[in-house]
Amino acid sequence: MKPHWSGVFPAITTQLNRDGSLDLDGTARHIEALLRSGVTGMVMLGSLGENQQLDPEEKRLVIELAVRVIKGRVPVLSGVAETSTAAAIRYVRDGERLGLDGFMLMPAMIYKTPDPRETMAHFRSVARATGLPIMIYNNPISYGNDITAEMFAQLADVKNFVALKESSGDTRRITDLHNAVGGRYAIFTGVDNLALESAILGIDGWVAGTGIAFPAENQYLWELMQRGEWEKARAIYRWFTPLLHLDVHVKFVQYIKLAVQECGLGAEWTRAPRLPLAGAERKAVLKIIHDGIAARPKIPKKK
Repeated sequence: MKPHWSGVFPAITTQLNRDGSLDLDGTARHIEALLRSGVTGMVMLGSLGENQQLDPEEKRLVIELAVRVIKGRVPVLSGVAETSTAAAIRYVRDGERLGLDGFMLMPAMIYKTPDPRETMAHFRSVARATGLPIMIYNNPISYGNDITAEMFAQLADVKNFVALKESSGDTRRITDLHNAVGGRYAIFTGVDNLALESAILGIDGWVAGTGIAFPAENQYLWELMQRGEWEKARAIYRWFTPLLHLDVHVKFVQYIKLAVQECGLGAEWTRAPRLPLAGAERKAVLKIIHDGIAARPKIPKKK
């Protein structure tokens, strides 16, 4: 099995009401806005989707909603961020039953292991529990578990590992991956403000964050990069970069949800312990967002 996932797979927020309850209608509206921009996949319940802050039954409600709204128009993936291997296995089995097209698998959350054997044993156990394709998510900065090119090579015998999301922040990893595993996996970048640099080195897709607030511009940038129109891509990227920086801050969920709100695509509310931005920080982030909106480039309309 090797579905060749490619293109922009936005990591969508889980929309919430002010009291922290699920806003499924708001999430559905945002899904539709992203689909109109031309994305080729959808990642529900990633880190940006506040996976770890939702109860198990809430996660399943979000999955059911996404499958129902998208109706096969693009592949629907869900993040798998459980804290134990057993819980992750239950989750992928439920996700398959509910109609997902695949998963984005993270290491077991909370547990930071210095032993690569444990990370790979977790991945292999979860993969055996489902027949669906899986994107492995490497983000050592946030999650303290690093999956190296050598480890990806060792995992290549697992047929339903079909893609990887490289978020180490080191673009040299992309070339290392090409050298180590060739075309075995579809390679996605997961770091917004390294998208152009990653595209030059050769990637198949982008799990976009800030782009969920600016979906048309994000998609246009991706298409320019795929066509090798680097001068036009650089111009869009220079406008976009202050906004893309919002994706790599520890408060990226609050920052990006605020951008989504200011662009009229949702609301900023997050699940505690995350709190709404306040004071000077809020003013500074709003200035970045509003400056970006004011200087928004004109792009060709989708036919």
